[in-house]
Amino acid sequence: MEELIGYPMATLRRWAAFESGNRRPALAIGIQLKTLEQIVAQHREGWAARSLAQQRLEIENNEAVAKLYGLEDEVPSNVPLERVSLTNNSAFRWPNKSPEERDALFSQSAIVDLVSYAVGCMFGRYSLDKPGLILADQGSTLQDYLAQVPTPSFMPDKDNVIPIVDGDWFEDDIVARFRQFLRVAFGEEHFEENLHFVTESLGVKDIRDYFVKSFYDDHVQRYKKRPIYWLFRSPKGSFGALIYLHRYSPSTASTVLTGYLREYIGKLEANLEHQGRVAAGLGGASARDIANAQKEADRIRKVLVELRDYEHDVLFPLAGQQIDLDLDDGVLVNYQKLGPALKDIGLKKGGGDE
Repeated sequence: MEELIGYPMATLRRWAAFESGNRRPALAIGIQLKTLEQIVAQHREGWAARSLAQQRLEIENNEAVAKLYGLEDEVPSNVPLERVSLTNNSAFRWPNKSPEERDALFSQSAIVDLVSYAVGCMFGRYSLDKPGLILADQGSTLQDYLAQVPTPSFMPDKDNVIPIVDGDWFEDDIVARFRQFLRVAFGEEHFEENLHFVTESLGVKDIRDYFVKSFYDDHVQRYKKRPIYWLFRSPKGSFGALIYLHRYSPSTASTVLTGYLREYIGKLEANLEHQGRVAAGLGGASARDIANAQKEADRIRKVLVELRDYEHDVLFPLAGQQIDLDLDDGVLVNYQKLGPALKDIGLKKGGGDE
């Protein structure tokens, strides 16, 4: 979990320092001149040095024990770097990979951690302005956050709902929030270069591709199928909205329904009308434009069928129930209370909870 990972939690804490007077985080001297790629490389090199130092200590210990018992010529003292069990020792984590592959995997792992931490900041679990957990109690609110961080440099989401959809349909969706996080945490100067490094490290064409297709699976794996961020998701994934369990309230499902799903449906309906006009050849559309519009209109119709069914059969009835959750019951019990409104992550009834 993020609070137990050396990167990026502790690293960001070292990078961030308060400016006197206005309590806005300023990156430490020199950091603003570095790109995220350089920072990750520095982090990787630091762990490589620690790993080699630990290897030397283990070899020296083995030699001392062998000498003590007179076994210098019988017991090997060497310790391969692949057996030095430090969490961020690349040779230990990926023993069968080449050095180049290990470097790439280290960068990918670091960026996955960074994205997870960024989402924590989006919900108020963490803050760039204060170390440690901020909101981690059931029923936490934005007011509770502001009581601890009165003037945040990066404001958490107000209603605890962050949409994840395949397109720029919401001004405050998870992609927009992540881009904002990068700017605040690492500065504006290298923003585009930093964003490119993020997508390159994750192996995706753009950051939206990662959030839509992979982020939640990574989160569920990180928390061993007991996620703290829950994904409201239509059956085929055309609509998604992320929430933070510790800020959940009985009105959360209603917020997802009225503030996001219905708004998204309305925007798609408007786009369908637009595509229909283009497909009809209005406005001097070319043959290619007409063909593309017809294809897009067909796609939108299918998506709307999915979303209207999800609204009518799942989310609307659930919102009306105003369901309470009790974190003492564990994630398994609570997750199943919201049933098909959430992404299926393979939880089994009667399977126990952690």
